[in-house]
Amino acid sequence: MSATVEFAKMNGLGNKILVVDMRGRTDKVTPEAAIALNAAADTQFDQIMAIHDPKAEGTDAWIDILNCDGTKAQACGNGTRCVVQALSAETGKKVFTFQTVAGILNAVELEDGTISVDMGKPVFQWDKIPLSEEFFDTSRIELQIGPIDNPVLHSPSVASMGNPHAIFWVDRDPMSFDLERFGPLLENHPMFPEKANITLAQVTSDASLRTRTWERGAGLTLACGSAACAAGVSAARTGRTGRKVTIDVATAPSRQPLVIEWREDDHVVMTGPAEWEWSGTVDPVTGAWQRDEAVEAPGAEAK
Repeated sequence: MSATVEFAKMNGLGNKILVVDMRGRTDKVTPEAAIALNAAADTQFDQIMAIHDPKAEGTDAWIDILNCDGTKAQACGNGTRCVVQALSAETGKKVFTFQTVAGILNAVELEDGTISVDMGKPVFQWDKIPLSEEFFDTSRIELQIGPIDNPVLHSPSVASMGNPHAIFWVDRDPMSFDLERFGPLLENHPMFPEKANITLAQVTSDASLRTRTWERGAGLTLACGSAACAAGVSAARTGRTGRKVTIDVATAPSRQPLVIEWREDDHVVMTGPAEWEWSGTVDPVTGAWQRDEAVEAPGAEAK
């Protein structure tokens, strides 16, 4: 078995993704390799999407997801779009079905190059998100940070999109909050036994939100697809918007919006871009890597 595999440096709306091709192998990308890759400036990432041979009939691949601290992630919407873009460029296929620890994900590359991912059904039961305390209504739970009589953030909506999310509703630009300070405290709050993704969401119209996210296991991120889904669902659930919203991710470099639709069948569909940056080879055990020289985006111009 070769010591190295191919990988691509990509991004989904600025969410830094490494897509690692582990097909044909029985080993996995190790936590040590993930930490080593994130320590190098050129390969810093939010998530690794490791593509493995399918485990279930009717699926195209098993996707193993790692955060930059080496921990496992259950879901990554922006990363899934990157996987679709990479495999579509390689195979010419447009429709894919993936299996992850969070379940089955169906995805399609559209004619305009954007990619829609069915992120499945949201979960609102307190013990399945999970929370450490019982709440009958998880659209607004008792949690705040800051002075008791004047909290900076309070009363988040919580949900799982394959991973736990807390959405704090704010009445001004999310960029005006010191999320780098509050994010770690909230991610590791005792309320969240498996930690949580922390999102600040501002309602900008009855069909649009502006968000900023501190991502569990990754920190302050340029974008988080599952957080956008959780924010869109929570906005509709609390009557702040309708079931289809455009989300302006405040930190996304391209400022291209995500479209989140909470369909009547309870599935959440996210549509947005993916971009190939460069490719190389990596040792999945140690994280030692080498960048390919003068390599164009596979199959077609990067979308």
